[in-house]
Amino acid sequence: MAKAKKNNNTEEAIEKQLWKAADKLRKNIDAAEYKHIILGLIFLKYISDAFEELFSKLKTGEGEYAGADPEDKDEYKAENVFFVPEIARWSYLQSKAKLPEIGKKVDHAMDAIEKDNPSLRNVLPKVYARGNLDPTNLGGLIDLVGNIALGDAKARSADVLGHVFEYFLGEFALAEGKKGGQFYTPRSVVELLVEMLEPYKGRVLDPCCGSGGMFVQSEKFVADHQGRVNDISIYGQESNQTTWRLAKMNLAIRGIDSSQVKWNNEGSFINDNHKDLKADYVIANPPLNDSDWSGDLLRKDGRWKYGTPPTGNANYAWIQHFLYHLNPSGQTGFVLAKGSLTSKTSGEGAIRKELIEARLVDCIVNLPAKLFLNTQIPASLWFLSRNKANGKFRNRTDEILFIDARNMGHLINRRTREFSAEDISTIAGTYHNWRNSGNHGQKGNHKGLPLRRDYEDVKGFCNSASIERMRELDYVLTPGRYVGLVVEEDDFDFNERFTKLKAELEGQLKEEARLNALIAENLGNVKVNGKKKQKNRSTRQ
Repeated sequence: MAKAKKNNNTEEAIEKQLWKAADKLRKNIDAAEYKHIILGLIFLKYISDAFEELFSKLKTGEGEYAGADPEDKDEYKAENVFFVPEIARWSYLQSKAKLPEIGKKVDHAMDAIEKDNPSLRNVLPKVYARGNLDPTNLGGLIDLVGNIALGDAKARSADVLGHVFEYFLGEFALAEGKKGGQFYTPRSVVELLVEMLEPYKGRVLDPCCGSGGMFVQSEKFVADHQGRVNDISIYGQESNQTTWRLAKMNLAIRGIDSSQVKWNNEGSFINDNHKDLKADYVIANPPLNDSDWSGDLLRKDGRWKYGTPPTGNANYAWIQHFLYHLNPSGQTGFVLAKGSLTSKTSGEGAIRKELIEARLVDCIVNLPAKLFLNTQIPASLWFLSRNKANGKFRNRTDEILFIDARNMGHLINRRTREFSAEDISTIAGTYHNWRNSGNHGQKGNHKGLPLRRDYEDVKGFCNSASIERMRELDYVLTPGRYVGLVVEEDDFDFNERFTKLKAELEGQLKEEARLNALIAENLGNVKVNGKKKQKNRSTRQ
């Protein structure tokens, strides 16, 4: 374990150093524009490395590659490797990095790659010949990216470049602030969603996928738990074309099939690209409290099984859209504005009641402030299940777990908070213990997962509430209403605390008396000195 931690720290240090070096070369370019420049180069380096590795095998022509043509595009297609034409290979571009026309050469390289690889058409950035990008700085960036994954790391180039790409996405989101949050969900939030859902196998959908972080983390989760990555297939949709391009590159650099990640500028409500899909998991971070979702055009849509959502707020439209895409035993976890837990305006309370009475709500997590870059709106996590008595976990049909995590996480700067690995483990572990073992000593039997400890309510943090309790509270889902207040320590000594407070108060009063006396003394000196000056002035006259 210690060795793995050391490697992670080393990789993180490398990522930070690369970021500082790349940011230094940014000069007068906005982060929003610069991210496409640097991320495009990282992607180009990745596909070139993968190509060169297979090219070398084909050229040597040994074993299964005997008689193969290293310039035959079909050879690369068969191995799921992008074909890179000669003018786009990293070695060629790096040899031209110091030329004044290097920007044009990189743009031509991007065009050539898209021409030979239809799945990348209209994806890659062609922004390198613009006047605000100095050729010397571009050459410096090419040298910088060229040094990634050298030496012993060469064999795991894709993994290293994938980490760097993901790290840079996060740093650009921080640099852009509010605008950055539109394409990037903070990694610790994504990790928490994925750790809680545990998507080992099946179809995963994100109908507002941003730059694809949910998919990357789902695949990473499977790999980390010794599962088979090929057992997961992903489906996504994004309405912002620029963000969709980032997603396609982010997934390609991880070797994840993104053929079912679609773009259309109408969005998932108006133009659902996966209309017939019934997924095992839906994971999403939709726009919070979105008022511009075309709800007036969808009043009689078939997705509104639990009530028609208001035209001025898409929160409950998203919930029902996610449910619509779940198979009979599917599960969903998503971010939603905290107001959705209590709102009764425009029929939202009635829809929430229907969801609870239909036994769909599984768990609610109250999140701390400052987790998201693009909004100060308080947020929560919802976890819904189509079948809470499906045998995969224990029967929890008439219960909902509430977790209050408002006091968790740590600040990474004045405006941004994130969860630590320990925070994620604590929250996800609480849900798993509740879901798998229950309150009565029953052990979980989920195949492939370790047995969990028995769940227990913790005052101020978690509570397993009955449907009856929700009826009593008029179907409000705010965790604070259920978990209660933190219990004070049993060994609290009132007399000792009172004596201490009394001593502190007496000390403050003595200090105030001393200061008052000092002020009075100084005022007296001022008066005396004033009279002496007046007397001297009279004598001179």
